Amino acid sequence: MSFLFCCAVEYYSVLKVSRAGKQVKSSYVVGIVAVFVTFQVSGHHSGTIFDRNSIVTLVGTVTHYDWTNPHVYVYLEVRDAGGELNEWQLELDATAISMRSGWTSNTLIPGDIVTVRGNPDRRSRNRNHALLISLRTPDGTILEPRTGGRASNVRATGIGGVWDGLRGANTRTYIYGELTEKAIAAQADYEESDNPTSECVAFPSPTIVSAPYLHEIEVRDDRVFIRTELFNVERTVFMDGRGHPGSEKRTNQGHSIGWWEGDILVVETINFSDSRSGNRNGIPSGAQKRVVERFELSEDRTQLVVSYTVEDPEHLVDPMTGSIPWDYVPDGALSPFDCDPNIASRYIFD
Repeated sequence: MSFLFCCAVEYYSVLKVSRAGKQVKSSYVVGIVAVFVTFQVSGHHSGTIFDRNSIVTLVGTVTHYDWTNPHVYVYLEVRDAGGELNEWQLELDATAISMRSGWTSNTLIPGDIVTVRGNPDRRSRNRNHALLISLRTPDGTILEPRTGGRASNVRATGIGGVWDGLRGANTRTYIYGELTEKAIAAQADYEESDNPTSECVAFPSPTIVSAPYLHEIEVRDDRVFIRTELFNVERTVFMDGRGHPGSEKRTNQGHSIGWWEGDILVVETINFSDSRSGNRNGIPSGAQKRVVERFELSEDRTQLVVSYTVEDPEHLVDPMTGSIPWDYVPDGALSPFDCDPNIASRYIFD
């Protein structure tokens, strides 16, 4: 049988399983297994490009420090064992997450001597590119990415307000059943240059709600706005009883209608544009994609749990399910996210 189980944290950790290394079509339902993972992966593209089982430690001189979106980059000049100087490219998250984790646009200047640890790019050992794990500044300060997530003791009165997905991204899950043959073939052919986010095209739902960024919900009488810091996404959920428009009106985030089940907001979204990686990890999505999300306050009302089911018969034999908790941060404010296409595609090598 051919099936794929995926339970990911912070985008795009995938495990394919096949009998005897072959893909055999099966007509029965695959059982679901949940796995919880707690490592960091990259923010806007597939984290599978980095080798999680390998860590490089580098001591070098800062040549450039680019405070940019969707990634902050540190460039180091490092002398190898043979005495030759090589430039390394170290990747962080976007400025919003980095800022909340203690970084600023002035943290580093050219000439600073720093020590860094990172996961190297697995695509080629000749590429001096790594995902930063930690950096020691000249004054001895240790900085790490994604340390800004925080819990709040403030109880929310409803789902409206600002919510932080960073801590929840460390424990979020998404689970696939069996993929269609079309999806398996598309995933096998997928390359990072096919990633829509490398051209600053936002993730569609539900990937966007799993982003480790700030999210804001504004509840009105006839609609709900769901905003995400990443890519400045704003979704409108119509609550006035209308239906969906015809399939000729398809957009990146689709068309959403919603209703209340007690205090739980239920959102149904269809009419998504075709996406080369709309179901994560190089698995496309198309006109048949349907997403149902549930936004429910935790028992202590300090978190909002977002759970979802994705149906896409063209690519998914079984629905994909997942969930992520958001922390309530009533004093939080979304930062502008100015995505630069040249920065977004910088991690793609010829």
